[in-house]
Amino acid sequence: MSARTTTDSVVPRRYSRRGFLGAAGASALAATSLGTPAAVGAGAVATAPLTASPEHFSRMFAGRAPFAEATPAVAEALRAIGRLNGPLDARDFENPDPTPLGLILDPGPNLDNPNFPAGITFLGQFIDHDVTFDRTSSLGVPTPPEGTRNFREPALNLDSVYGMGFGDSAFVLPNGKMRVERVDPTDRSSPEDLPRLADGTAIIADPRNDENMMIGGLHTAFLLFHNNARDLTRRSGHPDAPALFAEAQRLTRWHYQWIVLHEFLPLLVGQNLVDEILKRGRRFYTRSIEGSIPVEFQIGYRMGHSLVRPSYRANFTGNAGSPFIAFIFDNALTPPDTNDLRGGQRSRRRFIDWQTFFSFPRFESSMRNTKHIDRKLSTPLFQLPLSAIATGDLPEALPQRNLLRHLTWQLPSGQDIARAMRSPLLAPADLDELSGYELRFERSTPLWYYILAEAEIMHDGLQLGPIGGRIVAEVLIGLLQSDRSSFLSAPGWQPTLPAAYSGAGEFRMVDFLTLAGVDPASRSR
Repeated sequence: MSARTTTDSVVPRRYSRRGFLGAAGASALAATSLGTPAAVGAGAVATAPLTASPEHFSRMFAGRAPFAEATPAVAEALRAIGRLNGPLDARDFENPDPTPLGLILDPGPNLDNPNFPAGITFLGQFIDHDVTFDRTSSLGVPTPPEGTRNFREPALNLDSVYGMGFGDSAFVLPNGKMRVERVDPTDRSSPEDLPRLADGTAIIADPRNDENMMIGGLHTAFLLFHNNARDLTRRSGHPDAPALFAEAQRLTRWHYQWIVLHEFLPLLVGQNLVDEILKRGRRFYTRSIEGSIPVEFQIGYRMGHSLVRPSYRANFTGNAGSPFIAFIFDNALTPPDTNDLRGGQRSRRRFIDWQTFFSFPRFESSMRNTKHIDRKLSTPLFQLPLSAIATGDLPEALPQRNLLRHLTWQLPSGQDIARAMRSPLLAPADLDELSGYELRFERSTPLWYYILAEAEIMHDGLQLGPIGGRIVAEVLIGLLQSDRSSFLSAPGWQPTLPAAYSGAGEFRMVDFLTLAGVDPASRSR
């Protein structure tokens, strides 16, 4: 969940648990082609094997017809819905002051969500990159998910950080620490950065985590958290580097998983739904598909794009002692050191001050919020730099790419899934802006669009609605429950590392960032 949780944006060099993956092996995303292979023809009913493979995608709602046929007319309508200046565009640049600072001070109709700190967007993106990576399917081309490889391990185990683990010299030092560098390698007091090649490419297990400065800063914080956990472990008497690494890795994973279950999910879906699933069990992410990533989750989780702000204050001192404030993406700019917040670059100003993104005691007034979960996305997401798209192909509008993915996976409509869940349905009048496309989208709505509308209408955009919330919560909780190495495998476990701000047995993102040493108090020393 993220500036972009989509896998359509990665840099050419890429690592995974299966080793280095050359860009030449990646399929181009054919945004304009619309095939109808015999395996999944237009209007076909999607089926699934009895038991899903963890290495492939799956379906939560098999046996249901797609929301629409994969025809050129449907694809063109989806592009129209997701285009710049279309119904999903928040039109930020029409504000009286459309500068990066102006859109922070006066967001206009693109409302801020008072319940979500801005950093939740990038934590959500990080979680997505930890569990799902689709490198081979094509936009708009019907593709069976059960035969499509997921190039991430479907578990909240940080393989996006650790790669192959201890012994993977690309990421791990012989002493069991993770490789970290600084934005100014000549200044030991400068902020930390991802390790990089000479051209700025990050040397990390999932290059998508260098897509923007915030996700890059968060990945850096995970590296530092591991290193500090390793130092604490060393004091407890673990004998050698492999043992130190393994224990620090376990502590990092479990504290991260705790945050997902106890902070991230309650914000996103509500504590009541989390408690219900933990107490009464999962209803739709069942044993037949647990341990895999359903395409309904892969698409529905992209609701996080609605949280993205058009601009952020990355830090307070990066511009020669002044704040570095910029649009998240500006496709008119070219590297190096672009005046936007894309990743893949190193300079003295490209670091994150986290008090803008999470609420630290004594720094509460510095924090900003996400946007609402609704049918308005920040305008920069409609004009992605082609360099931020792996294959450099069109469309450049992220909402268009999201909508075309519904044809790729032949997904049921939001209404059909709501019926399957026995959840309240949105009325056609709630989606009347879709009626003008004359394809009955107001009655058979693409799932991602329906989830945004459901959150907006049922919860004023402050959290996910019943079907979006249940899809996200059941999958993330199910991944923890089906993983024999997660913290849930140790009944009664509570966080054990020092928590600077939370009570005993608790741990939140502000504690995580503090232990990583990137909190505002540490930065000011």
